[in-house]
Amino acid sequence: MTYPFPGMNPYLEHPELFPGLHHWLIIEIARFLSPQVRPKYRVAVEVRTYETNDENSLLVGIPDVTVKSRQTAIDSTMLNVAVAATVAEPVRVTIPMPLTIKEGYLEVREVGTEALITTIEILSPTNKRSGKGRQMYEEKREQVLGSRTNLVEIDLLRRENPMPFLGNHVESHYRVLVCRGNKRPYADLYAFNLQNVIPSLPLPLCSGDTEPVIDLQVLLNEISTCAKLILYSRRLKYL
Repeated sequence: MTYPFPGMNPYLEHPELFPGLHHWLIIEIARFLSPQVRPKYRVAVEVRTYETNDENSLLVGIPDVTVKSRQTAIDSTMLNVAVAATVAEPVRVTIPMPLTIKEGYLEVREVGTEALITTIEILSPTNKRSGKGRQMYEEKREQVLGSRTNLVEIDLLRRENPMPFLGNHVESHYRVLVCRGNKRPYADLYAFNLQNVIPSLPLPLCSGDTEPVIDLQVLLNEISTCAKLILYSRRLKYL
């Protein structure tokens, strides 16, 4: 079956499918890069773990107080009849539950010194939505940008707020940021839309080293091919 999309497969953005895409794409990038950066560097899959409450949960509410009308109170007194208190019926509510979130990312480290050379992040919905997930990612991002470590940030989600950039008003469905530690505060932003082919991007390493080129489109097509039966069997309507 021919791949039906020129660039990003929009069905993969569905909340039920994107966690799988996130995992597969990280593994495929690591598998692609590892033989190209050896023996000087190694590519490691790392996991960021934190706990948060379900953002879609509702807080437990206090039921409204039942108010007895004045006329009813008067009538009860006049009749001198004992009135049993109304038994409160339970109302089903949903409480926020603690969730353990695990987000994978890649690190390229120098063999021997273990110096962190490049961090590769694929943004997840929790990174882009307001809340603890975004707060933790922004703190991690600031830490990386405050060092000499290179950052590759891949955003394949149209929804929610993109990560901030200064000095431009670029609007696009998707974004890939390549930020070199020795070029800050400047960075290369690859902005593209649903109908565009996903651009290839270099993996920044130490100055003077040959940089592999990551063809995200090829990797994504391979992942999508594996997932086609799931996508079309569910007939997701997400566009």
